[in-house]
Amino acid sequence: MPAAAAETIWLAAPSRYAGWSRRRARAALAVLVLLIAAFTIQPIRPAPPPGTAPVVENKGSESDLALYEAIVDDVRHGEDYYQATAQELRARPGYPLRPFVTFRLPLLARLQALLSPAMTLLLLWLLAAATATAWMGRLRELLPRLAPRLIAGLLLAGGLVAFVQPALTASHEIWAALLIAWSLAVRRPGNVTLALALATIAMLIRETAALYVLVMGGLAVVTGQRREAAGWALTLAVLAAAVAVHAGAVHRVTGPLDTASDGWTGLNGAWFFAMTLRHATILEVTPFVLAAPVLALALFGWTVPAHPLALRMATILAAYGVLIACFARLNNFYWGLMVAPIVLVGLAFVPDGLRDLGRSALDRRRARVTRTAA
Repeated sequence: MPAAAAETIWLAAPSRYAGWSRRRARAALAVLVLLIAAFTIQPIRPAPPPGTAPVVENKGSESDLALYEAIVDDVRHGEDYYQATAQELRARPGYPLRPFVTFRLPLLARLQALLSPAMTLLLLWLLAAATATAWMGRLRELLPRLAPRLIAGLLLAGGLVAFVQPALTASHEIWAALLIAWSLAVRRPGNVTLALALATIAMLIRETAALYVLVMGGLAVVTGQRREAAGWALTLAVLAAAVAVHAGAVHRVTGPLDTASDGWTGLNGAWFFAMTLRHATILEVTPFVLAAPVLALALFGWTVPAHPLALRMATILAAYGVLIACFARLNNFYWGLMVAPIVLVGLAFVPDGLRDLGRSALDRRRARVTRTAA
């Protein structure tokens, strides 16, 4: 028999795991242990054959940021975005120009070229503030008491530390991730216009934001929100049109002799997803062996509240986790920025989840059969 649901610790309502059967609770705890192990254990990579030159990760975050800053400066001085990008890529050994996705979409560079560095930074801070404000408002639905909400606010700040740094304003992921987080916070049943607009801008800055839109659209279909699903489909149509124009523009400034990308089939596994999140949050100051279990618990935490917002966040984290684990190369660690702003908030829901699973897993009650005389 399922254990009786107990009062919550921090949540506004009983967790998703309250009252689970002993078998289901033990299975869930086993999955959590496996998730922690998958996040923590790094695979042993075979040594390269003798005489093989070592692989050099030539596209670290600093060199990428220098590239984007150079492109913005070129556009600010009147150069065409695509000509400037091709020129800057060719000037940097190891940077491919094909296929067309090696060129970022032009929206962010053109916008920053119109603004001074100070105005760009101010705009980034305003975006981060709007995102944090929206999330603190939504967390009232999950955490009604002040103390847990303050803890969640600190965890939110820990996820936003990278998103207010002046040195990172040229990063496309920084802007797109904040827009995604803001979009998720303001999305409500029957009121999705702002969420759709923010998501569209995010995709036009960094096309990998389309995965967020696919998740949101899929959940809208599953829950019967047809008008909302149509809205998400429309945003994808806007992106498809923009990408088609973008591909044509890239084709005009590149040729068959330009360097081609090696592709995106990293297959680095779950630990690399954890590594990308560590680099993108306050956990970067901690050793990986400590950060990885904390991040696994944060992901588990988002499965705890029986609330549509938490379900959407958990699904988004799972989707980007699969993307990064399967396709990101070692020099694509910045992909984790796309879900970093809110990920640590999941830790605020862990106490309720672990308490409910623990009680159910340890429940020793048995059903008693009483025979009555015929």
